[in-house]
Amino acid sequence: MLVTALVIAVLACAGIIAIGTRFLLAPRVAMLGYGVAPDSLRALTAIKGVRDISSGIVPLVVWATANHTALGWTLVAAALTPAADALIVLRNGGKPATALGIHGITAVLLIAAGLVLAHV
Repeated sequence: MLVTALVIAVLACAGIIAIGTRFLLAPRVAMLGYGVAPDSLRALTAIKGVRDISSGIVPLVVWATANHTALGWTLVAAALTPAADALIVLRNGGKPATALGIHGITAVLLIAAGLVLAHV
């Protein structure tokens, strides 16, 4: 039973990575596959909102069920999100001060705190 659950978990992780990749490489197809119009700003902001809420909840669950070392590595991995957000802002005409001052600093702080918690 444990092995089956682990296989499902790994497949789910791989699947969501594939879905995320599709959103980056074929956004119109991905939005249609998601079930909404490709130009739906409201759908995109809702997706972003849920992603951000999940990004805050997942590390807390890791910490509550594991330890600060696991939390640290989770934060290091989670730094991918604000780092990518900084690049998205820069590539789409946003202000460098916003990209680096909000998203970049968030990524750096997650990595720094994560490495301290992971005892690296």
